[in-house]
Amino acid sequence: MKKLEIVGYRRANLGRNEAQDLRAEGNVPSVLYGGKDQVHFYAPAMLFRPLLTTPDIFEVTLNIEGELFKAILQDSQFDPVNDMIIHADFLEIIDGKEIKVDVPIKLTGASTGVFKGGKLNQKLRKLRVKGLSENIPDYIEVDITSLDLGKSVKVSAIQAEGFTILSQMSNPVASIEIPRALRGQLKA
Repeated sequence: MKKLEIVGYRRANLGRNEAQDLRAEGNVPSVLYGGKDQVHFYAPAMLFRPLLTTPDIFEVTLNIEGELFKAILQDSQFDPVNDMIIHADFLEIIDGKEIKVDVPIKLTGASTGVFKGGKLNQKLRKLRVKGLSENIPDYIEVDITSLDLGKSVKVSAIQAEGFTILSQMSNPVASIEIPRALRGQLKA
């Protein structure tokens, strides 16, 4: 996992008005849970940019008034009008405890079906997995070289080493669609 540090400050007051005041100052109200206690804090919104603009998974080091926590971003909420982040939830990473996270899927290889004129359609962009944080990969590679026209690769074809796949095994990851022009040629 990639690493990122966010420096934050504990929230003295909780509630809607205080949260709105923090947002007006350019901060993001946040919560860290999964450990002994929930920690309510805020951090400058600009520190969240690398975390939110990529599909990658980050191990975030939260520095809250000098106290360090290892965590992952579990959920984020955005303003529906201006797309600014308005809230973030972090899950604390505890050694020896499994975490659930969505890992990006990276397609590799050149499909034979695409060379024949088919269209590659990636159905899943992320895969839900469970495991220890040190065993979670940055991304999961899926080889599509053997995909022919009308074929697909399913989640069940992915080898999981050190983690468990929680996504439905029968879901297709990628498929090669046959264009309308080719369907007429294949029938004749």
